[in-house]
Amino acid sequence: MSITTILFAIIVIAIGLAFLKFLLSIGRIVLRLALQILTGLVLLHLVNFLPFVHIPINILTVLVAGFGGITGVGVLILLRILGLL
Repeated sequence: MSITTILFAIIVIAIGLAFLKFLLSIGRIVLRLALQILTGLVLLHLVNFLPFVHIPINILTVLVAGFGGITGVGVLILLRILGLL
């Protein structure tokens, strides 16, 4: 083996490890976002069982509950109680 082959292999391995680290960080973000969206949607449905709060399920409320999670559902409850939703 020549020195250029070894250097090329080291460079390819380093680039591969950097790409793997990048993919894992994106995967962690996507997983966290998916968990937050699921939590928000479940809470939105659970809140609708309360007798004094009825939040209509449409694209806006699903997006707010999904991306906002618990905070988004809290904002929707506040807006509904204030009569703005």
